[in-house]
Amino acid sequence: MTTTTTRFDGRLLTPGDAGYDAARTVWNAMVDRRPRVIVRAAGVADVVAAVRLARELDLEIGVRCGGHNVAGFAVPDDGLMIDLTPMGGVRVDPVRRRARVQGGALLGALDRASQAYGLATTAGNVSHTGVGGLTLGGGMGWLARRYGLACDNVVSCTVVTAEGDVVTASRTENPDLFWGLRGGGGNFGIVTEFEFRLHRTGTRTLVAEFDFRAEDAVPVLEGWRDLNAVAPRQATFTAEVGDGPAGPVATVGFVWVGDPAEGRRLLPAMRALGRPIASRVTTPSYLELQRRDDSTGGHTFRRYSKAHYLRRFPTEAIEAFLLRGGADLSGSRHLPGAGLQAHGGAIAEVPDDDAAFSHRGTMFEYGAGARWSDPAEDDARMAAARAAGAALEPYASGVYVNSLTADELADARRGVGRAYPAAKLARLTALKTAYDPANVFHLNQNIRPAVRDQGPRTSRMAVASSATPSAMARSPRTA
Repeated sequence: MTTTTTRFDGRLLTPGDAGYDAARTVWNAMVDRRPRVIVRAAGVADVVAAVRLARELDLEIGVRCGGHNVAGFAVPDDGLMIDLTPMGGVRVDPVRRRARVQGGALLGALDRASQAYGLATTAGNVSHTGVGGLTLGGGMGWLARRYGLACDNVVSCTVVTAEGDVVTASRTENPDLFWGLRGGGGNFGIVTEFEFRLHRTGTRTLVAEFDFRAEDAVPVLEGWRDLNAVAPRQATFTAEVGDGPAGPVATVGFVWVGDPAEGRRLLPAMRALGRPIASRVTTPSYLELQRRDDSTGGHTFRRYSKAHYLRRFPTEAIEAFLLRGGADLSGSRHLPGAGLQAHGGAIAEVPDDDAAFSHRGTMFEYGAGARWSDPAEDDARMAAARAAGAALEPYASGVYVNSLTADELADARRGVGRAYPAAKLARLTALKTAYDPANVFHLNQNIRPAVRDQGPRTSRMAVASSATPSAMARSPRTA
């Protein structure tokens, strides 16, 4: 690093420095890459300097916030990682119902700051997820059916571009960039601050879950699907299938944000679906709800998943969901867990051309995810998750961009096109060409510019990622 006079207010870490290994550790333990330098950015000026330094030294740029992208895009091998986590502040204006959130903030920080006033905005379901990565991809959460996705609640963004310029993006300032940032991922710049719209949600919730033996669950899931079609927007229906002590178990239920007494009105219809082997009705606070799916193992598990958006969920899809890619319900110790989370409501009412986010007609988001510790199980675990995903593919209509795995992105035939229809992908490509023609920001679910100069090449990480595919980017119960 002696070739430059660049100065940083934050810390620079290189291999061997205290804190270096912690900074490069992400949610998926399969990712074990070593950046040449890590810039722990203290502010916008550090982000600008880091982008310019990386371009000067021809280093790939990775951007870290929560580190939940399980392909490990934040960690460039022999590149420059911009670690935004020191920029984790949240400021709430309860009168205007606005939150200004720095680019390195985690969801838990946003939730805590806004819930102090009984306010919230749509965020994911795991508190240690990064606000930036979640929002740039779209951002599903328990409030989305009522208030729209996280990206639908963004008012403005402060962005560092590939040239190292600082610009504001909103509906009135750089509106083309604002359109692309809301669902187009990290392709167009590094967001150092978001302004969000907040909603008066209160602090109370209700969670209802009913367990059934998987062999009895087809009619239960049919009824649950039909109830979802008429459910109030405050309810987000969920379903899971996994292994229990006595065999596979299917769980159906819903999450209600608001007065639990109102949510309880749905319980008789849920109980009429069948006789469960167990049930749970709880009333966590909103903050407790947002933490309940936090990974108990932190960043120690190896992970992999497959995901789809489903516009329909016929009986044949229900049967495939319960089988999880297996030949029968007897299961296997390597079968992934699988889950569904309902979309609809306010998500579907936003016009499709309002933002880069796509597939607003989704009924359910599906994810099959595995986590394990022993590297010897890698092949079996990933194969099982792929089989579970393949079983639901006939009913799929797209995918959440943040859920795309490295092996999917390496598929030239489909790649990022699964996340966007052709016309929208063409518009995103034009935007990328305008804002990042050299594809400086390519360690992501990359949208390639139409014309490329002699800047950064095809990612070196793409080779490593396709050889060691990514883990679960976001199950329907996480973010």
